[in-house]
Amino acid sequence: MPKADFLAVLRTLAEQGVDFIVVGGVGAVLQGAPVSTFDLDVVHSREAGNIARLLSALESLVSTDASRLSSLGHQLLMTRFGPLDLWGEIGKSRGYADLAASASEIDVGAGVKVRVLNLETLIAVKEETAGEKDMAMLPILWRTLQERQR
Repeated sequence: MPKADFLAVLRTLAEQGVDFIVVGGVGAVLQGAPVSTFDLDVVHSREAGNIARLLSALESLVSTDASRLSSLGHQLLMTRFGPLDLWGEIGKSRGYADLAASASEIDVGAGVKVRVLNLETLIAVKEETAGEKDMAMLPILWRTLQERQR
């Protein structure tokens, strides 16, 4: 498998005007957390117009269809730039509209700006899911949040 190029995926989504929020490990890294991640997690708006823009963006990345993108769960897609996990909802039924107020725009490089879930909400979501991997990451996220608040 080729090395993941998350910036290329984010650029593709941003250029197509897709409404999405970066969550998970990449979201944490973009806010200074010293963690490793193997996929890009995003929560996307499930509104019809956004699904159409997302499908258009994905045409250059991977093959999928609108019915899969409208679901509440997640779709793990292997793009030509690496793994992309598309989520309809995360945590306790938090969809795009629920998360939008807790996200801010970050320049991720090469002129690409994306919305990223803030660390406070990312921590809350990880606590809600309480998976083994999430529990292992929580102390690092808490420490990063403390450092950012100084």
